[in-house]
Amino acid sequence: MKRGIILIGLLAALLLSSCSLLKRGAFSSPEVSTGLDILVRDDFIALRGKQIGLIANHSAVDRQGKSILDLMLASPNVTLKALFAPEHGFGGSADEVVKNSTDEKTGLAIYSLYDDTKRPTADELKGIDCLIFDIQDIGARFYTYTSSLAMCMEEAAVHNIEFIVLDRPNPIGGLRVDGPIQDPDLYKKFTGYFPMPIIHGMTIGELAGMYNEYYGIQCQLTVIEMEGWRREMPFEETRLPWINPSPNIRNVTQAILYPATALVEAWDSNVSVGRGTETPFEILGAPWINAEQFAGELAARAIPGVSIAPAHFTPDSAKFKDEECHGVKVTITNRSEFDTIGLGLNILSVLTKMYPDTFKLEPNHGLVGSMDVIKRIRSGEPVPEIRNSYAKELGEFIRNRNRFILYRL
Repeated sequence: MKRGIILIGLLAALLLSSCSLLKRGAFSSPEVSTGLDILVRDDFIALRGKQIGLIANHSAVDRQGKSILDLMLASPNVTLKALFAPEHGFGGSADEVVKNSTDEKTGLAIYSLYDDTKRPTADELKGIDCLIFDIQDIGARFYTYTSSLAMCMEEAAVHNIEFIVLDRPNPIGGLRVDGPIQDPDLYKKFTGYFPMPIIHGMTIGELAGMYNEYYGIQCQLTVIEMEGWRREMPFEETRLPWINPSPNIRNVTQAILYPATALVEAWDSNVSVGRGTETPFEILGAPWINAEQFAGELAARAIPGVSIAPAHFTPDSAKFKDEECHGVKVTITNRSEFDTIGLGLNILSVLTKMYPDTFKLEPNHGLVGSMDVIKRIRSGEPVPEIRNSYAKELGEFIRNRNRFILYRL
């Protein structure tokens, strides 16, 4: 009888402990394993006998933060022939054109995907029968890693080379799809290779599937899917290490803000987005802006999920180096409610309204994607009406996109 009472007591204690853990969220988010983690778990057995070209950068790490290059070098199942580096280089720190180089540790050639060709050449692909792609994207159309993905897939199709994508989370989420689709004259550009909105809500593996089938690349594609990832999962819940995917995206907040605030930063535009400061993409401004008036006008638009405050900053590099800029600081107050594209379009709209002869709106066409949207902003059309103007086209993209979704809620 005593043993029975003890067992019941133990079961009750375990149940209470489990309930407590559930309340604290301990079991709410299983660990996420990336495509790389899956290959590491199996000691890269799927790559045995293949001559590998690795398309990666510093963001390709496993759960313990070990680089894919080191992990591959340690495995007897991997034969590496060459490395390919996207914008910012294999180490992820370059902020200029990347040149071909040699990896000091291995002696392997590092071929640039951010030079004149922006894609692997026939000579660079000699002796390679499988290309592995592992780079952390951030979910914005004009973030160039996805264009590198498309161009490498095209070359794999031309040269009959197997192409394997190691999937990773979309750090700004996999639910929201928003923004205008780019104009036909902007297709195959490095800041938007195939027609899609500013926020696509897809992982790099899902994009590869859409590129391959819907956009007709037709290479021999395999996507090594993640385990444990859900579309609504904030990046922090994945328990994966955060690696800055590029020099000016230094945390999840900046990644989330990037598709909005970056809409004003075309090369020949005249607004700084905080490059050369500690908080790029969280602030924006220019020497000619009145910070208090700009912040007041933008805050009055009541954009969900953010607060707006005046800001003054002096970049130590990039646009307006060593010049004091005046503008706004954007703080995310609610991620789930944050209207990314609403913020971006309203920034463009307010600057155009306040400074019609000073703010260079039209150069941002390539980032916004739609000259019709640019013209509507220039004419003073309200942002809700502007968004309605591309809603049908956006809906069509979403319907096509949904065919290539690998991860459900």
